[in-house]
Amino acid sequence: MYPLKEKIETLLNKGQDVSLLFLRLVLAYGFYEPAITKWSDIGAVAIWFGEDLGIPFPLLNAYMAASTEMVGVVLMVLGLGVRFIALPMMVVMVVAIATVHLAHGFSSGNNGFEIPLYYFLMLFTLATHGGGVFGMDYFFKKL
Repeated sequence: MYPLKEKIETLLNKGQDVSLLFLRLVLAYGFYEPAITKWSDIGAVAIWFGEDLGIPFPLLNAYMAASTEMVGVVLMVLGLGVRFIALPMMVVMVVAIATVHLAHGFSSGNNGFEIPLYYFLMLFTLATHGGGVFGMDYFFKKL
């Protein structure tokens, strides 16, 4: 009945896995520098978490955040355990929004919660859809 509509939908459906790959790679790129920065001086991060942000168990939480981010970078690039790692990465974003960014409003130009919110939504998409066919999850599923 609507051949053009069906052709467009077919074409867009074929792009889903490419979009999931791009989401994974953009997130890996976005989390890489913060992860490296945290690991370069984990003690300073713990002090910041405890004294400035009031996060309980600051050293433990600094290690957990840095580890989640670094493992997330690797797994997102590989497309391995995407749904699994997306969940703790979403928690990291919620904590970042609540403790650092919320007080600055929405705009990323004011260190607001805009970018962490976008990352959260991207991670939510990966948690609900998986990493797509261009990743190790799909390869292992096919074995």
